[in-house]
Amino acid sequence: MTQVILGENEGIESALRRFKRQVSKAGIFTDMKKHRHFETPIEKRKRKALAKHKQRKRHYS
Repeated sequence: MTQVILGENEGIESALRRFKRQVSKAGIFTDMKKHRHFETPIEKRKRKALAKHKQRKRHYS
């Protein structure tokens, strides 16, 4: 669970920025998107193959 405690004289904008950064680091958005709808086995294979391709491309660049 992500939580942000406001410091003294800290603006809401900076606290919101910190919260968004913590949420993205925790991987909550990706998890939400993954569980938003049912994924067929074909879609799952395609997604994993694409991720593997991206990882290889990043590794060799």
